[in-house]
Amino acid sequence: MNSTALRWRDAMDRALYGPEGFFVAGAGPAGHFRTSAHASPAFAAAVFRLVTRLDAALGLPTPFDIVDVGAGRGELLRALATLADEAAGSLSSRLRLTAVELAPRPAGLPPAIAWTTDTPTGITGLLLATEWLDNVPVDVAVPTETGWRYVLVDPSTGEETPGPPLTEEDQTWLTRWHTTHPTPTPGPVIKRFASAEGPEFDANLLITEYGGRVEVGRGRDLAWAGAVGCLRRGVALGVDYGHLRRARPVGGTLAGYRGGRQVPPVPDGSCDITAHVAIDSAASAGARVARCAYTLVSQREALLALGADGGRPPLSLAGTDPAGYVRALAAASAVAELTDPAGLGGHWWLLQPVGVAVDALMAR
Repeated sequence: MNSTALRWRDAMDRALYGPEGFFVAGAGPAGHFRTSAHASPAFAAAVFRLVTRLDAALGLPTPFDIVDVGAGRGELLRALATLADEAAGSLSSRLRLTAVELAPRPAGLPPAIAWTTDTPTGITGLLLATEWLDNVPVDVAVPTETGWRYVLVDPSTGEETPGPPLTEEDQTWLTRWHTTHPTPTPGPVIKRFASAEGPEFDANLLITEYGGRVEVGRGRDLAWAGAVGCLRRGVALGVDYGHLRRARPVGGTLAGYRGGRQVPPVPDGSCDITAHVAIDSAASAGARVARCAYTLVSQREALLALGADGGRPPLSLAGTDPAGYVRALAAASAVAELTDPAGLGGHWWLLQPVGVAVDALMAR
């Protein structure tokens, strides 16, 4: 093991957000993988329906904030601004749009969209975090003969080995948020493929020789709680891959992505490093800050509640308006992708209200 080995949290932070990090120096998420925000205008349209309902529930405030944490290159905010401009009413003139991102401000971003590295406080409106928490750095832990220990990783090769014991805070988190704790199984140094690509790569083979590998989500809880704390009134909406305490994935979910394909998670800055979110733990942390209950639903449920329609257009339309039929069919296919339970539709929507009721906002 190289002497430069780091805890996964630190290696992930440097690989994603360092000066030459994947999200800071590269083309942004849209250039490498497909998220809900990039997959179809139907996602932005559904979020905009939530915005208009929330705007009414808050009494048409001036300004109405939309803050996008982990904004990529501002794609979702651009789409929401366009929808507001096209809609009737005063919302467009009252919107205050803010992108929170560590990358430099993109060229050509409309001046109306503010660009900052820090989440503003005192938000009245909607705080968005679409596929942000899965990129908040996490530690990885494994059980050993001497108890749970952090996994250290060589940033240049991805080679891993057990490191120091968990802190008391992380041990407490693990005890609270994981249902089972396997008996430590001693073994040699954890092995990973040294090659970042190649025909021999199989994600299913990236398995530690120790049992019970887990990702420690306490840092994500703190990140989500901090975001919720920036709301004065409104809703914080987190959309992400995730899992619940009753069904944590065996062996964890740490993965790498680059150029539209999965690659070994080597934290050298050349690929996205991501892990699914312990969404119930994050939700609990946000609720403690907001001092009110959260709502947790699948993306499929959320989009259907917000009017997304994945039904096929009537075949008769093809005879009377062939071009319209093709457009309607494409729109239905896009919604079907967003609501597929085995794909993007399986994402969680975590809604944390502050000073407003969620039920009416998500009613069909």
